[in-house]
Amino acid sequence: MLKLPRKPRSYGSYYNSSYYKKSKLPPKISLLWLILSVPVLIILLELLGQAYLGITGKGNEIGGKSPLVKAYQLKFLTETEKPIEGLREHGNLEVKRSSAMGYELVSSQKNNFLKINQQGLRDNDPVPLGKPKNEIRIFILGGSTAFGQLNPNNNATIAHQLETRLKQRVIQQKGSAAKYRPDIFPFFIPSRQQLMKLPAKIREGNYRVINAAVPGYTSGNELTQFALKILPYQPDLIVVLDGYGDILLPSNTPQTDIPHIDEFLADAQGHFRNSLNLSFNQWVQNTGLVKTVNSFSSSSKTILPISQTSLPINNDGQPLKTYLPQDKDEVKSRVNRYKDNHKQLIQLSSRLGIPVVLAIQPEITSRPVEKLSSQEKMIRDYLGKEYFEKFPPAYGDLIKASQQLQKAFPKNVKVVNLYNSNTAFPSPMFSDAVHLTDKANTVLAEKLYHSIIAWEKIQIIPQNFYLKTN
Repeated sequence: MLKLPRKPRSYGSYYNSSYYKKSKLPPKISLLWLILSVPVLIILLELLGQAYLGITGKGNEIGGKSPLVKAYQLKFLTETEKPIEGLREHGNLEVKRSSAMGYELVSSQKNNFLKINQQGLRDNDPVPLGKPKNEIRIFILGGSTAFGQLNPNNNATIAHQLETRLKQRVIQQKGSAAKYRPDIFPFFIPSRQQLMKLPAKIREGNYRVINAAVPGYTSGNELTQFALKILPYQPDLIVVLDGYGDILLPSNTPQTDIPHIDEFLADAQGHFRNSLNLSFNQWVQNTGLVKTVNSFSSSSKTILPISQTSLPINNDGQPLKTYLPQDKDEVKSRVNRYKDNHKQLIQLSSRLGIPVVLAIQPEITSRPVEKLSSQEKMIRDYLGKEYFEKFPPAYGDLIKASQQLQKAFPKNVKVVNLYNSNTAFPSPMFSDAVHLTDKANTVLAEKLYHSIIAWEKIQIIPQNFYLKTN
């Protein structure tokens, strides 16, 4: 019988049988492994990102908040100092809602960079209502520049440095009396003329320069604060250092207030939901993974979030140019608000015999390019052409309004224009668009010092000083 050859066994088909197919890992297990590996991979990338940022020191440069920035950013509380649920907490500097002033600093708080005393003032020591007999009190009002935004401690602020300078002057007068005008002038005309060339003595006493500034305050806040909070402390002189905030605050807003508070009160639940969404987005942006990716982008290398640090009350993160007045009518309205508020403050102080120094705070657009440091040039580039075109004319109108107030109240007001006279300031001068470095604070304090001691209201007028010579 013819035998047909056997068909060779196909090992491939054998191993492809349903039996062996069933022995393979089920697809579900592979999918589960893939699902589990994704978060593990993200965690590993996050750890690598954090390690990279820590080694390179870029963690606080790219979208983050350094301890210094966070220490100065505001944390909003109710009048009873409870958290306002739904409003995002940005930083460590606590302010509480005030029906009159919008908000005010919470008393008795401190961190690594600043201290607020028992009276809610940035001072190392308490300021009692009862003024000691030999104490001469000078209060500085204003916003964040006067407050000393981003300064390393209280001693670096303008107020502290001005106080130190005035105390030095009193010591110099006592130790070198012959270098200053005598307490009694002679009748002999040539001798009188010679003595007139000597510098005048200032009133002797314990000078205290008290920092009453609050980040974000504008002229409306300062007027109310002066009337309700400062006058009871019996000031001998007031320095108002401001201007920038008024130019950037819309004219339909009488003073700075807790941001979005009206919308929050109208729809607390909706505002809370939006806040949660925004907080989640901010959390994502602050992860090591996202910051590491951003560190390789040339568009993200701004040292600080300029719009956030320049405007302490700005929670929207919009470019500063969006806050500038868009037409001449809006400029006029904002300048008139500034002028009216300061006029009321001056009228109130003049009735009580309190002299006022109106100091126009410096700002980066007036700084010559050749004077700018590399970081300041980055700030300038970040602000953009539109900002540099619109801000100077608006600020110029505000300076003119201040000078008009000085003409209207020549015996009680001095204007110190620090915007157009900052070429002598050291470089770097600015840490953002408007806030000053420690060294710049020293020069500004010196300019205020010379303005104050040149005022007869603070000088010792010698006997026979005004004697007629003919």
